[in-house]
Amino acid sequence: FIHPYDNPRIIAGQGTACKELLEEIPGLGIVIAPVGGGGLLSGTLIAARHIKPTLKRYAAEPLGANDAWQSFKAGQFIPQTNPRTIADGLRTSLSELTFSIIRNNCNDILCVSEESIIRALRIVWERMKIIIEPSAAVPFAAVLDNPDLFRGKKTGIILSGGNAELDALKEVL
Repeated sequence: FIHPYDNPRIIAGQGTACKELLEEIPGLGIVIAPVGGGGLLSGTLIAARHIKPTLKRYAAEPLGANDAWQSFKAGQFIPQTNPRTIADGLRTSLSELTFSIIRNNCNDILCVSEESIIRALRIVWERMKIIIEPSAAVPFAAVLDNPDLFRGKKTGIILSGGNAELDALKEVL
């Protein structure tokens, strides 16, 4: 059994998304990724810190599944309980490993509403013509919801996954 996010090798592999982003887009000042179990975010944070230490590193999470935000603010691991979000890929809980990486490497975690997730999802679908899943829309929603934080800063957004169950997204369509 190989755990999908609570595994150093998986985290290292997921960090290649940020590595490739930083290689392809010079001059980024911020990177932001979604957080569920924390594997992709952990890999993103580690890669960003090592490749460009001055880069601001943020996470984005749905309000209805905000165990990472709660843990980050409390300074201790708080497991996910009863998550409620359209972003089904972010309903899982952090692990002790991913929480420790996030706690030590993330500048902040931003939470977004379901309405913000749906708005961001529609913008990406309609304007960029990219099919992303609701979980991937979460960091873009955080950018849209926090314009003062991101204004004037070149920002890289990790868009993760296209596992969109259209029947589950009737309210979006």
